[in-house]
Amino acid sequence: MAWPLAGHRVLGQGAVSDFVNDTVVTPDGGRMERQYLLHPGAVGVVAWDAADRIAVVRQYRHPVGFQLVEPPAGLLDADGESWVAAAERELAEEVGLRAGRWQVLVDLFTTPGANQESLRVYLARDLSEAPAPEGFVAHHEEADMEVCWAARADLVDAVLAGRLQNPTMVSGVLALEVARLSGRLDDLRPAHADWPARAAREAHNATVAGLDGHAG
Repeated sequence: MAWPLAGHRVLGQGAVSDFVNDTVVTPDGGRMERQYLLHPGAVGVVAWDAADRIAVVRQYRHPVGFQLVEPPAGLLDADGESWVAAAERELAEEVGLRAGRWQVLVDLFTTPGANQESLRVYLARDLSEAPAPEGFVAHHEEADMEVCWAARADLVDAVLAGRLQNPTMVSGVLALEVARLSGRLDDLRPAHADWPARAAREAHNATVAGLDGHAG
């Protein structure tokens, strides 16, 4: 569903996200103003090995002032790169792994009231070591990340105890646990399954491109 737009303005520009204001026409003919962040979207990877462990990183996140335990993850900001290819790249860059089997665990909007970001979390299995992609150099927070393995059961306990708060980690671990306990691991969606959020994002961005600077 997409309510019509009467105006679109960029309020501020950033390296990853722009802060924008849309004038939205409501079903009763009224108008409302909504401010939010544009976002390219992201993928995350729950890399689960034969020893029942999950590969995680500890990464500093400045907006919240925490070092968070997270799965490998990254932005969908490379032109022409598929979602699965982005996940494969992040897995190699952040934890030095490749996977022989890929499935979709869960899709979500991370903050739908304030942010355009859509997130797909993959389950990666049949793991082996992999070199970092050619030319990759870690910068900023990534240069200070700690990589480690955590027992799946420990991560589930930590989520329920409130010790893990990264949305990719929480949603991915709990989705894996539901699939495991309900016997649905073999029924998870294939890696290239449709992702309606991406088509909706493209349609929305095409609409606002024609309204840039128009205040409605």
